[in-house]
Amino acid sequence: MGNRRTTKAVILARGLGTRMRAADATASLGADAAAVADSGLKAMIPVGRPFLDYVLSALADAGFTDACLVIGPEHDAVRTYYEKAARPQRIRVSFAIQEKPLGTADAVLAGEKFAAGGSFVVLNSDNYYPSSALAGLHRRTAPAMVAFSRDALAARGNARAGMLGRFGAVEADERRMLRSMTADPARAAASTGGRVYSSMNCWLFLPGIFDACRSVPVSARGEKELTQAVQYAIARLGMELEVILSEEPVLDLSSRADIPLVARFLEGIEARP
Repeated sequence: MGNRRTTKAVILARGLGTRMRAADATASLGADAAAVADSGLKAMIPVGRPFLDYVLSALADAGFTDACLVIGPEHDAVRTYYEKAARPQRIRVSFAIQEKPLGTADAVLAGEKFAAGGSFVVLNSDNYYPSSALAGLHRRTAPAMVAFSRDALAARGNARAGMLGRFGAVEADERRMLRSMTADPARAAASTGGRVYSSMNCWLFLPGIFDACRSVPVSARGEKELTQAVQYAIARLGMELEVILSEEPVLDLSSRADIPLVARFLEGIEARP
């Protein structure tokens, strides 16, 4: 491995935010947070500062130097904020446009020019990942993923009852290489030391993933799914992808009910992108 490091991150910020836009009478939000939630632009939800500031700050803490935000053509507010209002000081931010919300694999393709033939990580813009997990990817240059303990997600994150079922169970082989992300939980746990771990879209890729993203068919939801591209790359392109197990929690900002919870978890954390 030597002194080589992965320093680039592609952050997926193009989603429609369907769950965030949905009305929720139980969520008590201020006017600013409610207005951003109405737009579905989860990355810019104010939790002291825009949520994405915390994501970028954690990347900088972990050693990353460049981030590409994959946004839609209508997301001028994101570009204006990071180019003019609050230009990051510790990480360079650029932008790639995903013209239509055609899924996570299509969003990754938008970052191909930014990756420029080297290793890069892919993250969600609506998840706050622990800097320790990101640092583990920073130290690597071969394909890898961080799989997070469901116990930690429930006990120390903001995962509510019913949420964990949305996160697939990760199964690894005897060398701790990814076999499946949709395994039966019991079989998955047997491959990862007795606990169930889930993917939260925290990846390290090489350029070969772009061929997989182009090759996978459109799903029943009308999208190209990154999880399917990963499975395609393993099965058809011979990609090996290391599974890094983490006992740290991830904050998930999917719905209005998550906003007060996430804001509380982030209290005391200084965002310094």
